[in-house]
Amino acid sequence: MTHDHSEAGLSVGHQDRDLAERLSRGLDAVNFPATGTTAADQGSLSVKAVDEAGELIGGLTAWTWGGLLGIDMLWVREDSRHGGWGSRLLRAAEEEARRRGCDRACVSSFTFQAPEFYQRHGYVETGRTLGIPGGAEDVHMYKPLT
Repeated sequence: MTHDHSEAGLSVGHQDRDLAERLSRGLDAVNFPATGTTAADQGSLSVKAVDEAGELIGGLTAWTWGGLLGIDMLWVREDSRHGGWGSRLLRAAEEEARRRGCDRACVSSFTFQAPEFYQRHGYVETGRTLGIPGGAEDVHMYKPLT
């Protein structure tokens, strides 16, 4: 079978939300059958901490999928970094994930960020992505939630 590529083309640009949505649907069509999951097995999760003035202290964003909690971002403002807020945010997310039926969690953290923080909370390194700018690495970690 021959393919005529004379009409085909590539375009390169910045973020394309329509393309991202189409790719997500295409990957879901492969991923759900391969994992025995459905769209109903996916969810998003956030935890937010604010001070008495309503200003953001920090927060956590994550997703859940078929029993897995995936932490995307956890940030605490600089003047609150030693007040236990990171631990509170993480524990709250793990507790909510358990409530949703999750029994495991994953996260990655650059070596200049907080891999030791997660390891103190029971996460174990499973691998690294090399080549992060500045000579850093991205540490991938996993934790059973049972």
